[in-house]
Amino acid sequence: MLAHLAAELPPAHRQAWIRVLHASPAPTPDVEARLLTAWPGGTRAELARALMRAWSSALPTPDGPAVALALQAAAVAHTTAAEARRVDLVVSGPTTAAVPVRYTAQVIAEVIRAARRRLIVVSFAAYQIPEVITELRAAADRAVHLDVVLESPREDGGVLRQDARIAFGTLAADFWHWPATRRPTEGGRASLHAKLIAADDHTALLGSANLTGQALTHNLEVGVVLRNPEVVGRLVAHFRTLMNQEHGILRRL
Repeated sequence: MLAHLAAELPPAHRQAWIRVLHASPAPTPDVEARLLTAWPGGTRAELARALMRAWSSALPTPDGPAVALALQAAAVAHTTAAEARRVDLVVSGPTTAAVPVRYTAQVIAEVIRAARRRLIVVSFAAYQIPEVITELRAAADRAVHLDVVLESPREDGGVLRQDARIAFGTLAADFWHWPATRRPTEGGRASLHAKLIAADDHTALLGSANLTGQALTHNLEVGVVLRNPEVVGRLVAHFRTLMNQEHGILRRL
């Protein structure tokens, strides 16, 4: 019942009910009446009645402060679960009123700053990204391990005209590529086309934008930020498996 209340009541309305419960020693009709008038314009009579029935039938019957504390705990659990499932939309280039503006470059910085132990960066191309490099250097300075996975230049079996590592200068990171000998050959040359930035196992940016100045500013690009540790953890595990030196397809440069 309390979990249902935590999900159904808006935060301010919920806090008003918590205050009523905290001042109520027992489940009485007067308490129900005060719940109905606790928040202007939102009686939620059905929820108030359900709460009073559940409270009255509980054995032993807790006092109001105990019920208030339990509702507060249920609210914290609900908020934590909702945050873990939250998905934010990210755009570059033209914007519309349909999507709150979260520019790709800004979100990349936020994801990098969220890393505490390990950061995985995957991009097809990379150049003209000084702001991103600054954030990555700051992450390395706070002892975050950086794995950077890039498409290879043509002379190494990839499809790029030049080595994407040039964009990163002397960044302290492990750079990875997909060797030509480990790519499928049927149907044309396969490329490393994924775009991902994953902070530890909890936050990841997935999108269409490469790590290029044009993609992060002017191109029409879209992406999502995932904050679900279960989903992000599986995605990170996938790339860690690809990096496995015995069984993976990626190789450290």
